[in-house]
Amino acid sequence: MTIPFEKLKARLLANPKVKVEYEALAPEFEIAAELVRARQRAGLSQSELAIRMGTSQSTVARLESGQTLPSTKTLLRFAKATGSKFQIRLSAA
Repeated sequence: MTIPFEKLKARLLANPKVKVEYEALAPEFEIAAELVRARQRAGLSQSELAIRMGTSQSTVARLESGQTLPSTKTLLRFAKATGSKFQIRLSAA
């Protein structure tokens, strides 16, 4: 039996401990999603972007997975390679 993702997510997030951990990872996933959007806007594959950044495709994949937090220097290189403008914004909670 297959459970739709949203139902599984809701069931897991009903556990307060899981919800706390999930919310703690939100910033990493937001960064990763933004990187994917920037690459797609530029019409680049991960391999093409890697060449522009002077890195490997696997490094781009790791950045886009949210498994690692990129440095500011890496984000600047990513932005330049995708023709994007790099911005940092902090807003009230």
